[in-house]
Amino acid sequence: MASNSFGSVLRITTFGESHGPALGVVIDGCPSGIRLKESDFTAELRRRSPGQSAVTTARVEEDLPKILSGVFEGITTGMPIAVIVENKGQKSQDYAALRTAFRAGHADEVYDSKYGYRDHRGGGRASGRETVVRVIAGVVARKILPKAVRITGHASQIGSIKAKTYDPAVIEKNSVRCADLSAAKKMEAEILSLKANGDSVGGLIEIRVKHPPKNLGDPVFGKLKARLADAMMSVGAVTGVSYGAGFAAAQMRGSQYVKDKANFGGILGGISTGDDIVLAVSVKPPSSIGSIAKKGRHDPCIVPRVIPVLEAMTALVLADCYLLQQAYLKSN
Repeated sequence: MASNSFGSVLRITTFGESHGPALGVVIDGCPSGIRLKESDFTAELRRRSPGQSAVTTARVEEDLPKILSGVFEGITTGMPIAVIVENKGQKSQDYAALRTAFRAGHADEVYDSKYGYRDHRGGGRASGRETVVRVIAGVVARKILPKAVRITGHASQIGSIKAKTYDPAVIEKNSVRCADLSAAKKMEAEILSLKANGDSVGGLIEIRVKHPPKNLGDPVFGKLKARLADAMMSVGAVTGVSYGAGFAAAQMRGSQYVKDKANFGGILGGISTGDDIVLAVSVKPPSSIGSIAKKGRHDPCIVPRVIPVLEAMTALVLADCYLLQQAYLKSN
């Protein structure tokens, strides 16, 4: 099974299964001289973890990271950084029936067809549990970027309920991580109602990057928008991604499109302009519903927990492109 690595200069390789001993990430290409310690990961890992509120699964994951290499006396050495998180509290017996059965909307059947053998416990490599180490890598990526860069995600829509205002100060003050408190309350009620009926719901996540470096991205196949789309779509629950005006541009006239530079989403010709980068990412409703949802420990909506994952993937792309740009400047 190939394709477990991502990036060019800053390259990550993730490994492990959801019910195996541990999950881990090897981060290659990180510059030396960056301060890094295990506690740096705590806040972001907590944001991704389950059991945060009634709108997520009650499953408990400690997610205690352990740095194995690439850091000496709290500073990166320029060597590969390896970090693992041990799996604890799994209930593998809950998945015994899936050894010979396939869940609708999951990767079970295609994994079995492609590889002829699969780890049926919790989805193995297809499990959302894999994203825990992406979040770890994202913390490192943020340290590589200029300090002024701010990457912020929020739930702009849950089901048919849309945010109408944007106040980043309230994102971490509600269980759905919405920047509109009024909409957040309606979103929470919708999720809890569906949870009570063994159903689930999807949504939209908006990622905003303030003060991004200029000139990130390369023609023709290395466009920043292409790299970001690749990163977002690599997350299992994601079904679509757009930037700037997005799909609304299909209904615009040219005079409308060029009138507001926000329509460009901070990217022109596949290269960052220095203006805010704005992405919209659609997330599917969890496929574990009905009796499966009531018996197991499943999220009725994974949008709140996906937000830190998408922020991390955004940071990885930007940091990778930033290092590529630094190398380009040095060679000219």
